[in-house]
Formats: sequence, C-alpha cells, structure tokens
Amino acid sequence: MEQEYDFIAVGDTVTDAFISIKAASVFRTENPDGVVDEELCFLNGAKIPYESATIIPAVGNSANAAVSAVRLGLKTAFVSDVGADTPGKEILETLKKQGVDTRLVRVHEGMTSNYHYVLMHGPERTILIKHEKYPYKLPDHMGTPKWLYFSSVGEDSLAYHQEIAAYLGAHPNVKLAFQPGTYQIKFGKEALKDLYARTEIFFCNVEEARLILGTNESKPEKLPKMMSAIGPKISVVTDGPKGAYAYDSYTGRSYFMPPYPDPKPPVSRTGAGDACSSTITVALALGLPIETALQWGPINSMNVVQHVGAQTGLLTRAELEQLLATRPADYFAKEIPVEK
Repeated sequence: MEQEYDFIAVGDTVTDAFISIKAASVFRTENPDGVVDEELCFLNGAKIPYESATIIPAVGNSANAAVSAVRLGLKTAFVSDVGADTPGKEILETLKKQGVDTRLVRVHEGMTSNYHYVLMHGPERTILIKHEKYPYKLPDHMGTPKWLYFSSVGEDSLAYHQEIAAYLGAHPNVKLAFQPGTYQIKFGKEALKDLYARTEIFFCNVEEARLILGTNESKPEKLPKMMSAIGPKISVVTDGPKGAYAYDSYTGRSYFMPPYPDPKPPVSRTGAGDACSSTITVALALGLPIETALQWGPINSMNVVQHVGAQTGLLTRAELEQLLATRPADYFAKEIPVEK
C-alpha cells in the first residue's frame, strides 16, 4: 500500500544485558590532537563483582528509532532480522507492545538473535557487540514510506546498502535518515557514495565524522558542512555532552545546538544518540523546520539518560513539547559562522 507508513526503521536489533560494575578503573590518555581516550580496566583472570544486571530486548539504533517515532506519533514499521529463538520472540513481542509494526521483520530458522553485553561504569557504557550474519534483504512489499531510517547492520552487508540505495533511486519521494554504525563507518565514504548521495539527513559524532572523512579537523563546527559535501542534504554531528553542530545545504546555514540541561546526573548514556537522531528526523517528518527539529532532539536525549535502557525514557510528543515550553532562554539552535 502506498504511503502505508510514515517511518520505517531499517537495521539490526539486539537484546542488551546491562551489567553495572564498580570494581574497575578508568585510565585517560590524550593524543597529540588533544583527543582524550578512556580505557576501562579490571584485573585479568580475577572474579569481578557486579552491582546489578538488567536484560532489555529489542534495542539497537534502528529499533530505538522505531520506538521513538511511535511515541512521537508516527505510523512506524521495522525492517530487521532475528533468529527463531527465545530472544527473537521476546524482541518481536516487545516491539509489538510498543506499537511498532513488526510484519517486515524476518525470522531465520537455525540462526540466533543478536545479544550484546553492556558494561556500565558510572554514566558511561562499554558495549561488547556481535552481529549475526543474516542474509540481509529488503522486503518485497515495503511500499513507499515517507521516511527510511537506516542504521547499524553487520559486517557482511555491503550489498544490502547497494540495494537500499537502488530502492531510494526508484522511490525518489522517500527520504533517508542515515545514522551509520560501526561497520558502515568502516566501509568508507567511497563504498557507500550512492547511499550518501540519497541521504536527506545524516547523523554521527565528532570522532565518527573524522573517520568517515579521513580528516584530523580539530574544529567540530566545520565537520557537518564537510559531511554534506559527500552527499547528505543536512548533516548533524554530535559532540557528546557539549552539544551538536548542524549544516543545512538548502540554506547554507550552520548551527550549534546546546544540550538540554540534565535535571540530575545521568544514570546511563546508552541510547542518547539514537534518541537525538530519531527525534530530529521525526520532527522533520512532521513538517517542522530544522531549527525546531534541532531543539527536539536533545530533549529526548536528556530524558533517556535518566533511565537504564535506550527506550525507557523516550518521550511522547506532548511530554516533549511541555519540556520545550519550559526551556532555558538560551536553549535554541544558534546560527554560527563557519569559515571555509
């Protein structure tokens, strides 16, 4: 059916096992470019006590985006792959309860569902990941949604990216939001050039932008325009708790968006990026201008980090707009000059 969905999220889904640990140390190192890396360390071969363990099915970048879109009022479906196992059944049941249409999810006999382990130390998290090697393929009867939201998939997926680019070429009215995962970044900009060329809005963080572009650019405000030079019409580059930078090629304007203030220290940063990216996309899908969309994103991120799990704190539109109405006076997308 044409335009059956407002929003279809495409990408892997996973069950996350959150393990909270305190008996660990964090070592910080700074490279010559001023970038600080942190290493989470504990004794090798020792028994490490943990504080708690929480199992959350049906997460992952695209699954989180699908739930976010439903909460904000869009008719949403999910394209993904799971195994014919207990975690796979729990994933489908969880998404259905959230209001996501799962009819486009393929269930594979003889395969297992993705399962990740999230080590939580303070508000940060370190994720042990493993993507199953699914035979990726777009559904034959996906229709023409208003938006596709494409994110993390496994390593053996280059042909899948080419299939998605071809689908977008055949359906020019479908807009693409692209939030690359680990392997999509490793593919490089040349291998995914057709996908970048069809991207309406692109999301990544500062470090990821540098990797994709092959640059050591030290000024994060320059990175969105550099990203848009390889195809995306709008590029958003997040800089952790500092905020986000954006470039809109339609107007030639660059923006800085500050974070929405946390009411209390974050519980877990898992899902903050997904919440921000998906919420900005939903705002655009609802016809809002980019300046307003940029305001929406960090509000959902703020609420997500107050909870364990990437979806627990996702807001409804009414809840989000209430927080926007009481925003600080300096909370708005600031147009900034970006030197060439």
